Amino acid sequence: MNSAQEMEPVRGRLEEIDRELCDPGTLRNPSQLRSPSAERAGLVRIADALEQLGKTEEELQELREALEGDDPELAQIAEEEISDLEEREKRLDQELRVLLLPVDPNDQRNVIVEIRSGTGGEEAALFAADVYRMYSSYAQRRGWDTEVLNSKGTERGGLREIVFAVKGNGAYSRMKYEAGVHRVQRVPETEAAGRIHTSACTVAVLPEAEEVEVEINPEELRVDVFRATGPGGQSVNTTDSAMRITHVPTGTVVTCQDEKSQHKNKAQAMKVLRARLMARAREEQDSVRAEARRSMVGSGDRSAKIRTYNYPQGRVTEHRIHLTLHALDDVMQGGLDPIIDALVTAEQERLLAERAAGGSPDESKGQASS
Repeated sequence: MNSAQEMEPVRGRLEEIDRELCDPGTLRNPSQLRSPSAERAGLVRIADALEQLGKTEEELQELREALEGDDPELAQIAEEEISDLEEREKRLDQELRVLLLPVDPNDQRNVIVEIRSGTGGEEAALFAADVYRMYSSYAQRRGWDTEVLNSKGTERGGLREIVFAVKGNGAYSRMKYEAGVHRVQRVPETEAAGRIHTSACTVAVLPEAEEVEVEINPEELRVDVFRATGPGGQSVNTTDSAMRITHVPTGTVVTCQDEKSQHKNKAQAMKVLRARLMARAREEQDSVRAEARRSMVGSGDRSAKIRTYNYPQGRVTEHRIHLTLHALDDVMQGGLDPIIDALVTAEQERLLAERAAGGSPDESKGQASS
């Protein structure tokens, strides 16, 4: 890779973005700052890597000239240093190739995560609750905030469904790898005979949409108010505060009942509705992504799993990349980075292989920027 040739277009684009970010029209509209700011951050990383690579190439050139010179002592010193610099050049070149891969434009967004119990009855609901706690702990480790938007619990403390937001820098770039069917193998609390059961829950991950990105006509909404329901007879069940919003043109239905305030529940429901409608619009524009989105959740059948959590053996198996870790306790306490890092690396290798083979990596699937 010729670092000098690559640097000029990067510098030019950085100058364009800086002018755009200083434009009064952009500054008056914070939502317009997200895209150029994210692009600028990526370009700065590329520029830094190009600069380091350029310096390394210059040092190598000088050492190779010394190696061919008439001074044997200087040639010996050069020979000793060339090997280390060549390794550094190789590493920087690989880093640059990864940085130049297509980036998912949603990577820096907050996310809406939906977990639903699947095959396995009450045990599936208990596992769904465990998965939610796993993500809450992971968010805490990453310094992200979480906010429950809606949930449907069971008498035993399980979750039939929970919808929550994860807010933090790069949340989507990491959490998007969690979409799919998660399978658990363990002896349920409900099993008296000690037999191992298999059950599952589904996870969907949607990038959060800004209000200005999704225009919703209030006349196309049907809003129903009702009394929240749930186990335990909490005070939230004593008032008509729960909201059900139906987007009539698409038939999309969102329910929120976790807040005691009708106004707060409506605001939460609208947040989820915007995210779902944005995802729907993207699906309609790209049939390939539509299939990917639908495959996130599937039927909840445990045979369609992306990951298995085996309690008797204390292991977690990530089926997409054939990775097995004997660290179940840490994973369930939020230690997801080793798995997600491996998924990011596998995606980068796939995109690099496509590029090396002369193909063009699908930018709509670019997930390599975490």
